[in-house]
Amino acid sequence: MGRNLLEKIENKSQSWYPEISFTVDFIRVQILWNTRKRVKIMSAAGELLRQSRKIVIKLGSSTISDEHGNIDKELMQNLTDQLNELMKDGKQVIVVSSGAGICGVAAINKWHRKGDMNYKQALCAIGQVELMNAYKELFGKYDTHVAQMLLCRDDFGDQNRNLHIRNTLFTLVDEGVVPIINENDSVSVEEISIGDNDTLGALTANLWGADLLVILSDIDGVYDKNPRVYDDAKLITEVHGADALMKNIDTKGVSDFGTGGIVTKLHAAQLVNDYGIPMILTNGWKTDILRKLMSGEEEATVFYGEE
Repeated sequence: MGRNLLEKIENKSQSWYPEISFTVDFIRVQILWNTRKRVKIMSAAGELLRQSRKIVIKLGSSTISDEHGNIDKELMQNLTDQLNELMKDGKQVIVVSSGAGICGVAAINKWHRKGDMNYKQALCAIGQVELMNAYKELFGKYDTHVAQMLLCRDDFGDQNRNLHIRNTLFTLVDEGVVPIINENDSVSVEEISIGDNDTLGALTANLWGADLLVILSDIDGVYDKNPRVYDDAKLITEVHGADALMKNIDTKGVSDFGTGGIVTKLHAAQLVNDYGIPMILTNGWKTDILRKLMSGEEEATVFYGEE
């Protein structure tokens, strides 16, 4: 349509004043600019978010907490607003959320310096209540119910438990309820010592048959080297096969308030990619990050399986 309009104007411009050439050039520039905007919007991460219907969103402890280790409710509200928008667009959402430990510390303001595993597990037991209350309040503003599911690795290795988890997830989501999944930290010692909610998100995505896994972290994505150390670090926007990437980038570094690093995220990508599910790794600290990915204002790292 734009091309036809230009041709008509250019044909008529022969009998019009010379100033018409400015109008033609202006329209041409506008059409080119709009075309470039459309190309920009067609980013890999944004396209996946638009096309996917069943989406698992993983929120890390470092994502939902501030620099002091307290729950950032303003940030959580912004994320909840975006998830609600996805649901209004007809998408189904499951949330895998860390944060029970830091919620426990914030709730009673003690024990956080104790290294004993019993205290860590007790903090998670206290904090899980606070975490779910926060989600209940935030989603409640949209008259959306939430449901808690606490899982362990063993749950995914048992066929009967697999079936029950899957049936519960399908029932909740079909009824418009948002499942909030977390590791059962109070009984799972291994989770607290090494951290693995990235893997939990991947296992959930595989079990549910998700179209997409999104991991919201405190980094924009995967870089060729540590961006906090090297100014010339470059964001890798598309990865086809996480195995090779694991060997070629700096995988050191763990957040102060989270127990997972980049290695667990690459492992999660491997798990979902093996099932044909892509994964997005992006910065959950950034306001409106999901909206900006879909508009092309922000970039992220998208993991695909090997070609």
